[in-house]
Amino acid sequence: MDQGIVIDVAQEAIKSVLLVSAPILGLGLLVGLIVSIVQATTQIQEPTLSFIPKIIAVSLTMLVFGPWMMNIMYEFTVRLFENIPVYIK
Repeated sequence: MDQGIVIDVAQEAIKSVLLVSAPILGLGLLVGLIVSIVQATTQIQEPTLSFIPKIIAVSLTMLVFGPWMMNIMYEFTVRLFENIPVYIK
């Protein structure tokens, strides 16, 4: 297995991970920021108030973007298995 092939596979894996995790992390960050601003303005410092909206937002994001995320992971896996003969040489 050539060093260039290893680097290409690693780059593709990192790209796939970033694409799959970006919607969940982005929306979780946005909801957390909004809840923090609301908590700061109203001076309500209840710790559970920040977790429940984030859990709901992440769950809804997974429902909406789930098929797209699975498609990205499926395509990566198929490309990985299809290129096994190239990796062996």
